[in-house]
Amino acid sequence: MMRPGPRNLLTDVPGILVGNAGDMDLRTGVTVVTSDAPFRAAVHVMGGAPGTRETDLLAPEAANDRVDALVLSGGSAYGLDAASGVMADLRAAGRGVAVHGQVVPIVPAAIVFDLAGGGRQDWTDPPWRGLGRAALAAAGDDFALGTAGAGTGATSAVLKGGLGSASAVLPGGGTVGAVAVANPVGTVTAGPEGRFWAAPWEEGDEFGGRGLPTAPADWVPTKSEPRAATVIAVVATDLALSKVQLKRMAMMAHDGIARAVVPSHSPFDGDLVFAASTGRREVADPDRALIHAGHAAATCLARAIARGVYEAKALDGDPKPTWRGMFG
Repeated sequence: MMRPGPRNLLTDVPGILVGNAGDMDLRTGVTVVTSDAPFRAAVHVMGGAPGTRETDLLAPEAANDRVDALVLSGGSAYGLDAASGVMADLRAAGRGVAVHGQVVPIVPAAIVFDLAGGGRQDWTDPPWRGLGRAALAAAGDDFALGTAGAGTGATSAVLKGGLGSASAVLPGGGTVGAVAVANPVGTVTAGPEGRFWAAPWEEGDEFGGRGLPTAPADWVPTKSEPRAATVIAVVATDLALSKVQLKRMAMMAHDGIARAVVPSHSPFDGDLVFAASTGRREVADPDRALIHAGHAAATCLARAIARGVYEAKALDGDPKPTWRGMFG
């Protein structure tokens, strides 16, 4: 029987730190996942329209085995520059791979399209590099959900989206957590009562406790602007998993998107999951550990998506209502 960690956040995974930065005027932001030491990571992409940076080096056959941070950002392709800000400050702190007397931080990134999130778009200098630096500086054990970080300008088919997180303590020891930017083409709730598709995996009333959805599965409204979409996430554990195992964990975690969003993994979503391990807990049976970690990652990710929408805050000019405003 799994239960949430003490914060019910990704940072329940020992060693993981998360920082947010947002611009409420532009309705965009950045979320950085990092640690006090380099950590192992992998990635799996299932959406048809991803926006990424340095994800090829996370492939199991690639030589690099550690990263210094993972970046989730708004801003569409402009937001990939957030990783440059994170790299600059990690380099200043001496973090990164030593190469010929130089230090090169490894910072893969993924983005969502939030340029239609209700914010001012008359900027001339893209703000995401600075937001990346601010998010790294804010990295710690606690962070805001909903209209925060990379979820600041997120939307779903019907409701305002947001940044969500959840965690689970495994029965045999170890912790798994997820942080997600919920900005999908599809819907996260069913029917007139606002019940979340992710309800079968809800812990307590973490996203309202409304119970199971009753609408039929063909009740599937989608965004009228389908190219403005994507769910991106980081799932992490303290279990000492290999890069190959983390790749499988990321693949299993995608089930959480399918449990929480209908439809998911569309041609216009850039659905992507990073999987990370701090390696602080050795495992006696790696295969069994991977099964438990992958299952927990999927359930945590489904819960995180629902929490991101549930915690969204209303702002003037929002293109979509919040869950609380419509159902709360």
